[in-house]
Amino acid sequence: MIEHIVLIKTSPTTTEEQKQELIRKTMLLKKVIPGIIDIQQGVNFSSRSQGYEIGLTVRFKDRDSLENYVTHPAHQEIVSYLKEIGFEDSIVVDFEI
Repeated sequence: MIEHIVLIKTSPTTTEEQKQELIRKTMLLKKVIPGIIDIQQGVNFSSRSQGYEIGLTVRFKDRDSLENYVTHPAHQEIVSYLKEIGFEDSIVVDFEI
C-alpha cells in the first residue's frame, strides 16, 4: 500500500469557499480513480503549519495506482482548479506502508 501526503499553500486571495470547493472536488476522486483505498483532505488549524493551509492524504493499493492517479484527467482537473484559485506551493511525500 502507498500513502500519499500533500501539503498545500494557497494565495492570500484564496477564499474559504474556494478551499472548501477544492476539498469537495478532491473527495469525489475516490469514486472516479481506480486504486484509491482512502482519501482525506481538510483545512489545517495548526499554528505550526509554516503557511501550508490544506492537507491531503490518499492511500493507494499500489505504486501503479499512484502513477495512474497523477496522470488521470480527474486529478488534472483538480490541479487546474487549484492553480485557478491561487496555488503558491506544495510538499508531497509518498511512502509504502
